[in-house]
Amino acid sequence: MQDIIGIDISKDRLDAFRLSDRQHNSFGNDKAGFKTLLKWIGNTEGLRIVYEPTGPYHRGMEEALAKAGHALVKVNPRQARRFAEATGTQAKTDRVDAMLLARMGLALDLPPRPVRGELMNELRELHVARLALIKDRTAAGNRAETAAISLIRRQAKARLAIIEKQLAEVDETISTLIAADPALAERLDILTSIPGIGAVTACMLLIEMPELGTLEPKQAASLAGLAPFTRRSGKWKGKEMIRGGRASLRAAIFMPALVAIRFNTDLKRKYQQLLESGKAPKLAITAVMRKLVLLANALLRDGRKWADRPA
Repeated sequence: MQDIIGIDISKDRLDAFRLSDRQHNSFGNDKAGFKTLLKWIGNTEGLRIVYEPTGPYHRGMEEALAKAGHALVKVNPRQARRFAEATGTQAKTDRVDAMLLARMGLALDLPPRPVRGELMNELRELHVARLALIKDRTAAGNRAETAAISLIRRQAKARLAIIEKQLAEVDETISTLIAADPALAERLDILTSIPGIGAVTACMLLIEMPELGTLEPKQAASLAGLAPFTRRSGKWKGKEMIRGGRASLRAAIFMPALVAIRFNTDLKRKYQQLLESGKAPKLAITAVMRKLVLLANALLRDGRKWADRPA
């Protein structure tokens, strides 16, 4: 039987549970702890290690285990919690969570996935900082427009200038890092060839969805949260909906979809067909967003740029 280890990660500690002998152990979340963890794991062939992402706290362990050649399975925390509820487990401790992660890996036969490299981790951190700055810019802009006191308006405008400068620095750093990597630079070139996708959106796609180009169409749509799912029970038939996936990716692809409706012949035709069949404009735009993600996935898979079809 293939062995599975579940690891619950906190800031200072790693709690591990091995399914084969039901043994618990704890390790420090530092270099010394990683060394002890690797010794405890041993060289078990076919081993899978299941864990949840925890911001910056899982990266050191992830890097150490990946370098040792272990198969890593990173699971969505919400799915892990739902699995715990499905098993009737109400207790939530680090030891219990580690055990549930191991059981989840076995029950669902979760496949290992390659981990992000150092470059992708840096780009991801920059992207998160960029999103935070955009939120700050919106808040500062609203204060500058609505504040009744001149002092607050001046401070808000000064804050806006600082935010714009910081955004420019982050964007420049992201562009420099991508340009320095030949593979990423080529992928960026392919994405920006698609009408509606500019450099900022293309960078976001590379960072938020690095799997693009390796996925089946249904997988790509589902990962973006753009795959409609059916809702039926007995004689009742509900409307199809989209839900889940990567919300920030879905939000960022909305405006490019509007541009694609104007300048991409195939997507414009698709949008008009949906409207003529009685579909709501928002639903039609969502369908175009899905097509745009599938197009990006297909072009990256084939390593070719977008080309308009002759009328």
